[in-house]
Amino acid sequence: MKEKITGIFDKLSPFFDKLGNNPYLKSVSGAMMGTLGPILIGSVAVLLLVLPNNLSALSFLTNYSDVFSKLNQITIGSMALYVVILMAYHLVKNLRPKEDGISAGIIALLSFLIITPLDQTIDEVSAIPTTWLSAQGVFSAMIVGLISARIYIFLIDRGITIKMPAGVPPMVTKVFESLVPTVVISLLFIAVDVIFGATSFNNMHQFVYSIIQQPLQGIGGSMGAVILISLIQQILWFFGIHGTNVVMPIVQALWMAMDVENLNAVAAGQTPPNITGYAFFMIITWGGTGLGLVLLMLRAKSKQYRETGKVAIIPALFGITEPVIFGTPLVLNFKLAVPFITNNTIALILAFALTKIGLIARFTGVTAIFGLPLGFHAAVQGKISIILLQLFIQLILSPLLWYPWFKMADKEAYALEQAALEQQKNA
Repeated sequence: MKEKITGIFDKLSPFFDKLGNNPYLKSVSGAMMGTLGPILIGSVAVLLLVLPNNLSALSFLTNYSDVFSKLNQITIGSMALYVVILMAYHLVKNLRPKEDGISAGIIALLSFLIITPLDQTIDEVSAIPTTWLSAQGVFSAMIVGLISARIYIFLIDRGITIKMPAGVPPMVTKVFESLVPTVVISLLFIAVDVIFGATSFNNMHQFVYSIIQQPLQGIGGSMGAVILISLIQQILWFFGIHGTNVVMPIVQALWMAMDVENLNAVAAGQTPPNITGYAFFMIITWGGTGLGLVLLMLRAKSKQYRETGKVAIIPALFGITEPVIFGTPLVLNFKLAVPFITNNTIALILAFALTKIGLIARFTGVTAIFGLPLGFHAAVQGKISIILLQLFIQLILSPLLWYPWFKMADKEAYALEQAALEQQKNA
């Protein structure tokens, strides 16, 4: 039976590898990861904006509330602008590495602004509403970025550009090469804007948000979807396939948009609307709950596991569990398959339930920073209950979930070591 299952995944491995290397999924992942810097700055600004409400000792921060609000608006509140540029840039670089992705990014930004409606301030000054620049415009940004980049590549590949003489400097040549794609793509999105303006949606953003983004967030942000993603990710890891690279690009944009909604709510003094999200998933599944296994290894009877635990403990305290995954190994180790595949899911279900009943605070949506040690990794949410939850999951729940399965594996390894020693004595 074991051989049959392994054989099936050996056959599926090329498919998953191809999926993980898909240029469109890689572009989505690259674009979303590229926004982490601005989002981190905006997240800190939100925390500094709301902390004085909870800690009187930090009341002096209210003097800088205008600065924090501005930082929040130009980072989290403008997330779609970063996404549209990065989406086009990454797709061009993934499909045509030698091409200039910057030109495609600028054209994508122009296209995004073309479909974004203008409004007027109280003083009758034309302005861009921030509604579509933040989380609500993320999916529009993704679509515009991918489409504009694909058309840009199409035109460049067919030489539909202005050719300059050989002696012209490369910088000038690049500018003129991008003129035709800029005009063609702009005209296309002007037509798109006119068409949507004649509908009940009034603009493309409203259409995408109502028809695509909201329903997908409802499905992808549900606990059922989170459980499914967790299980698929760990099953792929078990068979030696990088599960995170395969599944995360599919949901990352959805979950990060939900985090931005939470951050915007916190900045406005409201309760975060979403329990799940990218920050929720990454903090609860920190290190794949592998720290619990490492802690058990330190007290193992077998020398094999004790030595593995000594090597793995320091990285594991920082959420780096590759030494235990490949040193045990956990890949294709059917004796430890059940906890390796299910522990993350159990932790997520527990965290969701505790948050639902109000025992744990809702995640503010601050992006978790990889490499921070246990506890500090969760501290970016600014909630003591979330820190305590991570400590409980990693130091208590995780060892308990690993214990019965590891106990059997350790007993077997110890017996083999003793048998080998007996053989050496008798030799």
